[in-house]
Amino acid sequence: MKEGRAATMTHDYKRNGTTPLFAALNVLNGHVIGQCHQRHTHAEWLKFLRKIDRETPKDKTLHLFADNYATHKHPVVQEWLVKHPRFNIHFTLTSASWLNMVERFFRDITTARLRNGVFTSMPELVTAIDKYIAHHNVKPKPFIWTKSACDILQKVIRANSIGPVLRDDEPGCAPGLSEAGKRALDLRVHP
Repeated sequence: MKEGRAATMTHDYKRNGTTPLFAALNVLNGHVIGQCHQRHTHAEWLKFLRKIDRETPKDKTLHLFADNYATHKHPVVQEWLVKHPRFNIHFTLTSASWLNMVERFFRDITTARLRNGVFTSMPELVTAIDKYIAHHNVKPKPFIWTKSACDILQKVIRANSIGPVLRDDEPGCAPGLSEAGKRALDLRVHP
């Protein structure tokens, strides 16, 4: 590929399927629990929650951050969560999945293993994902925010053009606190 030229697919490109990847990232040490499924329904989400339950110390309280997908809020899932009080589910705002640090892992697996890979079958794709996760977990590293909460929220403000929304008491941040700002600060973004 030539420098400055957009990547393209050949005329004979064939997509052999996709698989939902459920992944849980331990933000303290970078370890990932992952599981591929054929679909993304509440039944698969429950299978993944059970896997997390099996693979994590029973004495630990777990905080899982998920998007607002209906699967995560299904009544059967809610019933299971009531029976497993160590699981605390937190939902990101719509279009704010970037706040969920496992998205960094998804970016890495996409760029390092999947984007230019050739997989002739679904089992081959799932095997590649499983091998990547296993390799990642040999020497996992936590993802570290390199920007301050103020810098991140300033970028969100510029991107959404919603005006100044940050607290007056944060050094270097825009003054004023709109209702949108109050909601943004409720995200509790920490560097």
